[in-house]
Amino acid sequence: MELFAIKPLFALSAIQFAFDKATPEGKITILCLAVVSLLSWTVIITKARQLWLARKVARKFFAAYRATRDPLDLHRNQQQFDGAPAYEVYITGAEELSYHLKNNPLPVNGKTKVSRAAFDFVRVAMERVVSAEGMALEKGMIVLSTAVAGGPFIGLLGTVWGVMETFSGVARANAATLTAMAPGVAGALIATVIGLLAAIPAMFAYNFMVTQVRGITQELDDFSSEFSTQLDHTYVDARSGVAEGVESRYPTEEQYDLKTSPETAHIARASLT
Repeated sequence: MELFAIKPLFALSAIQFAFDKATPEGKITILCLAVVSLLSWTVIITKARQLWLARKVARKFFAAYRATRDPLDLHRNQQQFDGAPAYEVYITGAEELSYHLKNNPLPVNGKTKVSRAAFDFVRVAMERVVSAEGMALEKGMIVLSTAVAGGPFIGLLGTVWGVMETFSGVARANAATLTAMAPGVAGALIATVIGLLAAIPAMFAYNFMVTQVRGITQELDDFSSEFSTQLDHTYVDARSGVAEGVESRYPTEEQYDLKTSPETAHIARASLT
């Protein structure tokens, strides 16, 4: 037991000795790696919390959504699931459709519906939120990929530089002994050690989080299609298709006489260009 307790102390002592013997350039390299490691750990902790919350709240949201018969029930009951990307897609689509039900209604057999052209604005709004949520999930991942790719190379640069200076000093002193070389080599190798310590946690975290982000993004796409289809079946007038039953994905210029919400009017118009 004492042997296992002493070994970590030896490792810390070796690191301390190597750092003390490092050249000024090596210490600058170590400082840069420490900053990279700090940034990557900040992203790891923040992103892990964000993904955990997104998964947790999304499960509650999907359970509540699929327990309803009308796709707008959650919106009408003012139930909130902040932190779930799918809920942001839902609330955007629900608010946009509610706007058109109020401002561009089509009475059909005693029920209020909207035209196909009005529903296109709802689809545009949901697609915009799906893209925005995907970008929010990927935010900060560049820091981890940079730490993984650049950390070892920055450390290697410090090591090579330190070894070069060590051999130069040995050559100038004409003392090519192990005692003369060992401190300088140890001080040079510490940069590679720090580079690996910065890169390895970032590598595991990046691989895990990329998988999680891809899963949530696919979940968003699936939910957007599901929600859009349910809204279409429930609130869109089936008689309001375009010529010969071919449906337009986005509104045409002639359809801009519809009253549109400020959030989507410019988006739908831009999609035509």
